[in-house]
Amino acid sequence: MSHKGKVSLVNGPVVQGDGMGLFKLNEMVTVGDKRLIGEVVALENEIATVQVYEETEGLKANEEIISTGAPLSINLGPGMLGNMFDGIQRPLKKIESISKNFIPEGIGLLSIDEEKLWEVNIEVKVGQKLSQGEIYGTIQETQSIVHKLMVPPSISGIVEKVEENGEYKLNDVIVTLKKDNGELAELSLVQKWPVRKNRPINYRIPIYKPLITGQRVIDTFFPLAKGGTVALPGGFGTGKTVTQHQLAKWSDADIIVYIGCGERGNEMTNVLEEFPALIDPRTNRPLMERTILIANTSNMPVAAREASIYTGITMAEYFRDMGYDVAIMADSTSRWAEALREISGRLEEMPAEEGYPAYLPSRLAQFYERAGCVETLSGKEASVTIIGAVSPPGGDFSEPVTENTKRFVSAFLALDKKLAYARHYPAINYLTSYSSYIELLKNWYRENVSPDMLPVRNKMMKLLQEEEKLNEIVQLVGEDVLPNDQQLILETARLVKKGFLQQNALHKEDTYVSLTKQYKMLKVLETFYDSALLCVKMGIPLTTIRQEPVYQDIVKMKYEVPNNKLNLLDELIQKIKVSYENLRKKYES
Repeated sequence: MSHKGKVSLVNGPVVQGDGMGLFKLNEMVTVGDKRLIGEVVALENEIATVQVYEETEGLKANEEIISTGAPLSINLGPGMLGNMFDGIQRPLKKIESISKNFIPEGIGLLSIDEEKLWEVNIEVKVGQKLSQGEIYGTIQETQSIVHKLMVPPSISGIVEKVEENGEYKLNDVIVTLKKDNGELAELSLVQKWPVRKNRPINYRIPIYKPLITGQRVIDTFFPLAKGGTVALPGGFGTGKTVTQHQLAKWSDADIIVYIGCGERGNEMTNVLEEFPALIDPRTNRPLMERTILIANTSNMPVAAREASIYTGITMAEYFRDMGYDVAIMADSTSRWAEALREISGRLEEMPAEEGYPAYLPSRLAQFYERAGCVETLSGKEASVTIIGAVSPPGGDFSEPVTENTKRFVSAFLALDKKLAYARHYPAINYLTSYSSYIELLKNWYRENVSPDMLPVRNKMMKLLQEEEKLNEIVQLVGEDVLPNDQQLILETARLVKKGFLQQNALHKEDTYVSLTKQYKMLKVLETFYDSALLCVKMGIPLTTIRQEPVYQDIVKMKYEVPNNKLNLLDELIQKIKVSYENLRKKYES
């Protein structure tokens, strides 16, 4: 039974209603004659405060507020992959066919296409017992992904009726269950789920395997994990969006959910135009076949921006429950936090640091805690990895959103303005970034790449840290006054930065690099340092060491060694050893 109230106050996206004592907190409502979509966020006796997800221009006092009896929920089923939605899962392509340039008010809660026919393969029989999370049918949604129809959480019973394999619409009932209490449960191709509620799992699995991205600075120096949480903070122009595009294209996640949350319209337009054109390197098919885009630009209703994060993570959890590894890209959580701040201000809540609401840390924690490597209700291992971009004003990492995000993530990839301006991409600062997953992943690296990959990585990291200290001396007195062994540290660090950390997203051989190649490139750099150090200890000048022809081979190896000819790196290691051994013999004689 629906209840009704009346609009008594309108303050931007915040509407106050009277006569709403029977409404529930977080209930979805329709507001006014245009039936705008909103959510009850506060209740006090007969007065309720509603957060409206559409423009409220023209809304008048005494217009009706009608309850729906359910919290803000989205439809989960086939038709999400390859689609583009706004912050509350309304399909933008369908809206464009209705209204060319803008999302009109009162268009309603459109969702995935309910009229499209899907070829369903039903996998259960009459008399079979089904419990929550079990699969009762499959649909080849795209060439890359099989969509698995799962029994909704908290439902179980005996199969009473099954339809034949064939074509069905979203809301067609294909399986009927008789529950333990004798009631019937009808299963279709779609299930509804409240966006602010975590989908249930059996239990969490300790993180043990990396999310391979093909980006050397990430995979080797600051590895990410499947089921992990990552912050990608950086000021304007440091390459957050490009880095996320690279991760979306090359990471070994099965499904990508990309949330453009409060970004500029022209930047979001580029995303919406570029993503459909990208080719998935794994299948040579369009990347959109395993991607969901959620676009909520800075000029769209601010309340829908706040909801977009939850819409995206709920979709990600749904595909996780099928047994897929999902990576969710949130670009950017700073804009989401600004939406929280604006709504909080209109609700007249007490502001905390820099005007953000006092509950900002808990909201960030709730979002990032929905990541994880889990055993699903059907007993499969799957994961949701959250990669959240942060846009601190002026690149100031001490502001509240970056500081609080840092508390809840285990990998922090700090993008540096100086590196970006020096055309060093990805502009990830190798001194301020960190990953807590190195210790958790060491056994995986040892077994799947090489026992000494992380020791070599640590050795190169130490050289970069030494270089930073030496640079302070160099700026005062110049490089020439340093002893040769310290000059060698500076030289090797330059090689590491230019030949390893810097990566060209537009180069065929350099845009993606396998872990084996990354390890062998590190070994080349280590071999150079060790061999050159022996020369330095004999008093051989660094200029002579640099003049050896093999030195240029090291600089150019990232472009000149194809990904399928890694034996060339083994040959280069031997060439370095022989070249500098001959140099030492020459000096000895």
